[in-house]
Amino acid sequence: MDFASLKASGLVVTGLKQTLRAVLSGRARQVYLARDADERVKRQVLDACVKMAVPISFVDRMADLGKSCGIKVDAATAAVLLEQ
Repeated sequence: MDFASLKASGLVVTGLKQTLRAVLSGRARQVYLARDADERVKRQVLDACVKMAVPISFVDRMADLGKSCGIKVDAATAAVLLEQ
């Protein structure tokens, strides 16, 4: 899925806590991570995605990721959820 169409999917969570919760519970299909996010945030998300074998796509800027998710603030990370 192209990160530009995240909002259209409707099954997206944003932010570190929600993304980690989705990944570690096995509900994340794809994770998007902004390259300009804080190193601590990136490390936590990368470690969780490797542990749970969730694919990661990188986005250049947090502002772009937030906009793609349909929120008015920057987003360091987002996850597309599996359909239930």
